[in-house]
Amino acid sequence: MADSSFDIVSKIDRQEADNALNQARKEVEQRYDFKGTDASIAWSGEQILIKANSEERAKAVLDVFQTKLIKRGISLKSLETDEPVAGGKEYRITSSLKEGISQESAKKIGKIIRDEGPKSVKSQIQGDELRVSSKSRDDLQEVQRLLKAADLDVDLQFTNYR
Repeated sequence: MADSSFDIVSKIDRQEADNALNQARKEVEQRYDFKGTDASIAWSGEQILIKANSEERAKAVLDVFQTKLIKRGISLKSLETDEPVAGGKEYRITSSLKEGISQESAKKIGKIIRDEGPKSVKSQIQGDELRVSSKSRDDLQEVQRLLKAADLDVDLQFTNYR
């Protein structure tokens, strides 16, 4: 019998992220507590730029955006946010959506699989994803349960299950 396998990836649906940003922008434009504060949120290349006239307002816009991301099924683990920076009369927060599993995170996941997972399971790093293989599908499902329970700083999806 051939080995069964699946891939561990960290990907974001760009369309859903764009929809979340547009919803947040509309809400910020319409909400009464943001009137006259010059609060805004927009794409700036690959990054998200939040502007407001006070640090609290900028953080409130970020909170609105985070709420929209959660409603759209995007984990906040994939959102990387900088501290508010004062520039002139406005405060700016830059955020970015991170995709892919870093080498150090991949090594940490591999170590968890080796140490706590079933012994028949093998994992190998392939670029920014991991391939996990075993003869037993039950062992692969056990690895998925193990990784879902682990407190990792990266949002994981399991794909290519064969």
